[in-house]
Amino acid sequence: MLGSGEGRQAVHFGAGNIGRGFIGETLNDSGFDVTFVDVNKEIIDALNERGEYTITLAAEGDPTVHVSGVSGINNMEHPEQVVDKIETAELVTTAIGPNILPRIAPLIAQGIEARFKANNLDPLDVVAAENMVGGSEKLKEYVYTNLDADVKAFADEHVGFPNSAVDRIVPQQHHDDPLAVTVEKFKEWVVDETAVRNENIRLKGVHYVDDLLPFIERKLFSVNTGHATTAYTGASRGYDTIQDALKDLHVKVRLEKVLAEIRSLLLDKWDFNEADLEEYHKILVERFANPRLSDSIARVARTPIRKLGYDERFIRPIRELEERGLEYDELVKVVATMFYFDQDDDEQAMEIQSRMQTEDVRDLVIAFTELTDDDLIDEIVHRINHISNNIPV
Repeated sequence: MLGSGEGRQAVHFGAGNIGRGFIGETLNDSGFDVTFVDVNKEIIDALNERGEYTITLAAEGDPTVHVSGVSGINNMEHPEQVVDKIETAELVTTAIGPNILPRIAPLIAQGIEARFKANNLDPLDVVAAENMVGGSEKLKEYVYTNLDADVKAFADEHVGFPNSAVDRIVPQQHHDDPLAVTVEKFKEWVVDETAVRNENIRLKGVHYVDDLLPFIERKLFSVNTGHATTAYTGASRGYDTIQDALKDLHVKVRLEKVLAEIRSLLLDKWDFNEADLEEYHKILVERFANPRLSDSIARVARTPIRKLGYDERFIRPIRELEERGLEYDELVKVVATMFYFDQDDDEQAMEIQSRMQTEDVRDLVIAFTELTDDDLIDEIVHRINHISNNIPV
């Protein structure tokens, strides 16, 4: 267990709000000095000048958390310093966005190669704390494409890439201080312990489990689906923030009904306790409605085409509920609403609005969702037509 051994070394890719306000805090609380790697010169310079920062929790009294023992490296300017840090680190983490993982993979590969050349046989874990399924495994694929066969063999034995699931709301924000960050009090980080190499590391507050998938699906289908439900339903009723939308009973009831459908799926698939899951969802609604957080609907609802994907937060649970003969009508109502999300600075929203003017709705549903089940397609089209005819959904 950690906490007593000060000065253990971790390298974290991504010095943004989530990196500082969640992952960095957790690592530091577990006795690690954290080297943040990022291309944001202002943040990296501030980390190196101060070696500390303060997190504000969006809770009564605005409590703060002090994080110390931190530094930064600008990987565009000093990639060799990143490699040197990875060569001796005990842990590497990321919170940089799924699309950026391929860009940092070569640096991680060089760090592993440096460990190989130095004959550093200490176990190393590389944990992608990203909002995606199988993030660490995907990062491993990217890293391994940059390794020679002998280094791959070394990594197979000494480097782990355990998948993880993370959950903490970090809204859009602006501060004069580049290191200031506000986050909600709630946080959850779950790690697949079956892929962990360094069994001596157990981060404080992190749950280590044998089967990560139930927790990933609970998070994705509850937090991601629920957040998006609030955003699209709120947008359809003219609200600008998640918090204002949830003051509207219609929006809140829609969210609660969607979560009830999600709950029925999770209980059918996994060994969750129903009362615990109900409490988890009750707390989730309270988290979204937190008056100390102001989260824009435009941010949460952005990229609607991606969110309509076959394996994404709406279509996948709809498919699985339909296969089990369980209710999914509330989820379909939200999907229909997504086709009318109108946001001028969102390219995907604008694409949907443009194509709705000239293309058949059924063809668009098939194109965006990749569904082949005619009955499901017809149900979505039926709800979309309701909206076009001003029939409430």
